[in-house]
Amino acid sequence: MKTNQNPDSSLLMMKVLQQFRLIYGSMRQHFRLVERRCGMSGSQTWVLQEIQNSPGMGINELAVRMGIHQSTASLLVDKLVMRDCLTKERSRGDQRRVGLRIAPKGIVALAALPGPAEGVLPEALSEIPLVALKTLHVNLDELIAHLPGKDQSYAEMTLADMDEQVEREIR
Repeated sequence: MKTNQNPDSSLLMMKVLQQFRLIYGSMRQHFRLVERRCGMSGSQTWVLQEIQNSPGMGINELAVRMGIHQSTASLLVDKLVMRDCLTKERSRGDQRRVGLRIAPKGIVALAALPGPAEGVLPEALSEIPLVALKTLHVNLDELIAHLPGKDQSYAEMTLADMDEQVEREIR
């Protein structure tokens, strides 16, 4: 941390840092509650919700809707199929296309959700005015430009999966 900052700048920096802590802590609390109530990760419940809202969608469309890499979406789907929460169905018109449908166990899991399946941060971002969202985007880009050791692969992971990965690495 730079030591030549003026006191006002240092105080503001600490307040912004506390805002990030509040956001991160709120997300972690939500994901833990989802896991406790639904018996699966926040990422998995988000997949279930997307499929429930658009039955028959494919993995590529799911990845786009969740803002994640296609391989990440595929892994999430495979886990949910193994748990009997989702089913895969081949399209009659194009046997190469696989559509996804929610299974009864998936419906039960979604019924236990304590809040938004996508998490509290995407929900909050969807509720702020567009001008504030654009300003936040520009300002976060500036922050990221100064962030040493950034790993771009995190941009295509869900927050719940990222949190789980960090927990595994700590243990």
